[in-house]
Amino acid sequence: MSEVVSILRLLSVPKVGPRRVRQMVSRFGSASAVFKASRSELAEVEGIDEAMARAVLGKTDERFAEQEAERAVRHGVRLMTLWDGDYPELLRAIHDAPVLLYVKGPLDWNRFNGIAVVGTRFPTSTGREVAERLSEQLSAAGLTVVSGLARGVDTAAHRGALRGMGSTVAVTGSGVDVVYPPENRRLYLDILERGAVASEFFMGAPPEASHFPKRNRIISGLCRAVLVVEAGEKSGALLTADLALEQNRDVFAVPGSVASPKSAGTNRLIQSGAKLVASVEDVFSEYPEIRQSRGPSRRPAAAVPPAVASAETGLLSPAEKTLWDGLSSEPEHIDRIASENRLAVSEALAMLLSMEMKSCVKQLTGMRFARVE
Repeated sequence: MSEVVSILRLLSVPKVGPRRVRQMVSRFGSASAVFKASRSELAEVEGIDEAMARAVLGKTDERFAEQEAERAVRHGVRLMTLWDGDYPELLRAIHDAPVLLYVKGPLDWNRFNGIAVVGTRFPTSTGREVAERLSEQLSAAGLTVVSGLARGVDTAAHRGALRGMGSTVAVTGSGVDVVYPPENRRLYLDILERGAVASEFFMGAPPEASHFPKRNRIISGLCRAVLVVEAGEKSGALLTADLALEQNRDVFAVPGSVASPKSAGTNRLIQSGAKLVASVEDVFSEYPEIRQSRGPSRRPAAAVPPAVASAETGLLSPAEKTLWDGLSSEPEHIDRIASENRLAVSEALAMLLSMEMKSCVKQLTGMRFARVE
């Protein structure tokens, strides 16, 4: 019996999750060896009582496990175990790491260097644009952007990463062969060209609500950091950020208007100690090795549009146009800009970041901003 099939048999037992499988494999040396143990020996493993030992030895469905493994092969899916050499080291280190990952796509896991970009499923147009642009820049720098393939910020993150000519990983709350939401099928196929789709759920598993918190721990666990772009007070992206902190990962957040409920979660993260991100340089400043390894962008830079034309075509909102009118080509500190415009610093930052993404404002060191003519 192959080791993968044995792991699938164990995972098919109700209430036997990754941690219990790890404990059993640690005790007996392999998943296959678990089925050669006696009931009393199994019951000695932490978290395994008599009833569960009886279930493991008497009610596992070997045929299901074999068919599941065969189905994965037919779909071009690799079953990566916790004990494989190229299993992501950061993910392996979390206390409830998946013992089996379904992985589809050409991503080289030996060179994986991930950062998660997450946020609300219902972002503002600015939030969507910011997520896409930041992900593009992170991807162009050689980082793999990890997200959840959900509507909104997740979708923008994957699209931006693909535009940056790098790779991206979608961690799903369903089987890797189930596209959810269905309108992301084209994006799903694009991800499979250069990145990967990953899940711990059986093939064909539907996107049940209980799956997504489990999925979120994998998103954060894979990465050195989590960047939250837009999130309300009860957004699932905040759960990902909390999991990241538990896993000793860095947390970044993009500030937003204090008047926008979609930025309430990100602003609270910043208040709680998350690093404020007004441009991609705020991420790169934390990781000098990425900055040093960055080459020229693999995509030609877009021409900088005249800011006045941007305002006339509606690219700048009236509030942004007013803010732009008060700037000059001489850099000015964010505190002074906020004071002169009678804005909270977080609100001014959010507007300046939006304007920077529209190539109307540039940011310099020391939180100074200047307008682009």
